[in-house]
Amino acid sequence: MATDGISHVTVLGAGNMGHGIAEVAALAGYDVTVRDVDEEAVSNGYENIEWSLGKLAESGRIDEDPATVLDRIDTTVDLSEAVADTDFVIEAAPEQLAIKHDVFGALDEHAPADAILATNTSSLSITEIAAAVESPERVVGTHFFNPPVRMALVEIVHGAETSTATAETAAALMESFGKTPIHVRKDVHGFVVNSVLGPFMQEPAWMVSAGEATIRGADATMVHERGYPMGPFELGDLTGIDIGYHVRQEAGLPVAPLVEEQVDAGDLGRKTGRGYYEYGEDAPGADYTEADAGDFDWFLVEARMANEAAKLVGDDVATADAVDTGMRLGAGFPEGPCLRADRHGLDEVLATLRERYEATGEDRFEPADYLVELVEAGHTGVDAGRGFFEYDEGGERVD
Repeated sequence: MATDGISHVTVLGAGNMGHGIAEVAALAGYDVTVRDVDEEAVSNGYENIEWSLGKLAESGRIDEDPATVLDRIDTTVDLSEAVADTDFVIEAAPEQLAIKHDVFGALDEHAPADAILATNTSSLSITEIAAAVESPERVVGTHFFNPPVRMALVEIVHGAETSTATAETAAALMESFGKTPIHVRKDVHGFVVNSVLGPFMQEPAWMVSAGEATIRGADATMVHERGYPMGPFELGDLTGIDIGYHVRQEAGLPVAPLVEEQVDAGDLGRKTGRGYYEYGEDAPGADYTEADAGDFDWFLVEARMANEAAKLVGDDVATADAVDTGMRLGAGFPEGPCLRADRHGLDEVLATLRERYEATGEDRFEPADYLVELVEAGHTGVDAGRGFFEYDEGGERVD
C-alpha cells in the first residue's frame, strides 16, 4: 500500500527510541513533530538528533545537509498541538500500560480521526493498548530496534482489531523509512524477535544453573563456533539482566536460578559494573576467548529456538521467512533459526526436544505441534527437499 496520504509524522517521546525514530522519519523526507512532557526532555532529544545527523554527515552516510533535515523537525510539549494535523503517530513512551493508556486516550481526543496510531512497545499487548481508543482498528505496533537509525528491522504487530489497511500502511511507511518490516500477525508476548531470543538467553542460564555448562564456555561456543555476534551472557550484561527477568516474570514464565541470583544480588550487567562478567577501568569485561569454546551443548539451544519459531509459524503469527529475517536484522544472527534447523534436520531437532521433555517434564522442551507435523510428513529439512522452507536438488531454497 502506498503512503501518499502521509506527510506528517508525530513521535511521542524524545528519549533514545523516540529521538531516533524521529530522525529516521525526517531523513526519509517527512515533516516530524517530536513531543515530550517537558522542555528539557524535548531539548535533549533534539540535540541528540542534531549530533547524530552531524556524525552521519561526517561519515558520508547521508546526502542532505543536516540543517535541511533538522528544518523538517518541530518540537513541542503540547500533545494536542503535536497531533492536530498529523497523519501517523508513533508513541515511544515508557513501557507501562497505564502511561500508554493515558497517551492513547489523549490521542483519541486530539488526533485526526483518520490518523494511524502506532506504538513502539517491545513488551506490552497492542490489543490492551488499543483498548484506550474508540477505533482500535487504527492502532498498530511498530517495534523499532535500538538504535533506530542503524537497525534495519521493524516489527509490524497486529492487535486483535488492527485492520489490514492499518498494518499495510504502517509497513509501507517503514519501507519508505528505509527499514525492513516483518508482520507479526497475532499479538503474542515477545512478538517474533524476543520470542525466539528467549531460548538463546535463557537455556544457557538453565544449563549453567544445573552445572551442565559454564558462562564462558557458553559464550565462546556460541560466538566462535556458531557465529553469533555475542554470547548469551554477554548479551544479558549489555541489555540488563533485570530486563529479561522482569519480562519473564510478567509473562508468568519460569526463570533460571542463575538469573534470579544475579537480580537478587543487584549484579545486573554493565550498568551496575558487574553481571555475569565484571566491568570498569580495571575489570576485564566479557573476557571469554576461542579457547573457552567447545564444551557446550549449542544444539540444544538452537533446537529450542527452532521450536519457538515453529510455534510462531504454526500459530500463523509469522511466516518462517519473517522469523528468519527478524532474527538476522533484529538480533544480528548469522542466519535465521528456521533455515539453520532445516540444515540440521528437523527430525534431529525433534528428537533432542523429545528426549529432554521426557527426561525433565519441563514445558520449555515440549515440541511444537507444527514441528511434529513437519517431521511426521517427512518434511525434515534440506536433505528432504522441504522443512520450514522448500529446497531444490542442490539444497538451495526455492522462494
